[in-house]
Amino acid sequence: MTRRRLTPEERRNELLDIGAELFATRPYDEVLMEDVAERAGVSRALLYRYFPGKGELFAAIYRHAAEQLLDLSRVDPAVPLEEAVSAGLDAHIDYFAANRCTVLTANRTLCGDPVIQAIINDELSALRARMLDACCLAGRQRDVASAALHAWLVFVRVMCLEWLETQNFDRGEVRSVCLRTLLAALAAAEDCHATSVADPLERKL
Repeated sequence: MTRRRLTPEERRNELLDIGAELFATRPYDEVLMEDVAERAGVSRALLYRYFPGKGELFAAIYRHAAEQLLDLSRVDPAVPLEEAVSAGLDAHIDYFAANRCTVLTANRTLCGDPVIQAIINDELSALRARMLDACCLAGRQRDVASAALHAWLVFVRVMCLEWLETQNFDRGEVRSVCLRTLLAALAAAEDCHATSVADPLERKL
């Protein structure tokens, strides 16, 4: 096989694409660096120049996926929040369905890996900030909504993992439950704020 001449950036992106394909369809332990090198038509030594190990390759792949999902989950102030969130949720669910093994690796096999968990936490924080800004809240009401959104994002993550692991319900049910839970959480946060403002004594209790 004739090795194609690529720039370092093109070669790195190619390796990421090949690795992403393998991690999407195989458990983490079954993905071998030599398989990535063979598919790319490069030596293992060259592969290791870009990624010192399998963990570093997976982290780069997952970080790239998180960045792409964030790009697809932008909240336009001109668009109703529910509509914007629905689009972002669809993008995430589609990615989870197409990359089942990758998602389970990040959230199960490598659940104790600080690098992977930092990627997940950074994405959740960015999503929460965008949604919170779109709510146009301030002060105590913003604080309550922020906590509610954080809980909801964790809920979505757990719900999707349960779906991927068990297949006991379908994509439509995942989407519906997540959206209904979001609306309920935001409504509850708003009600709690209204109650605390209306009755200072109750807030002290």
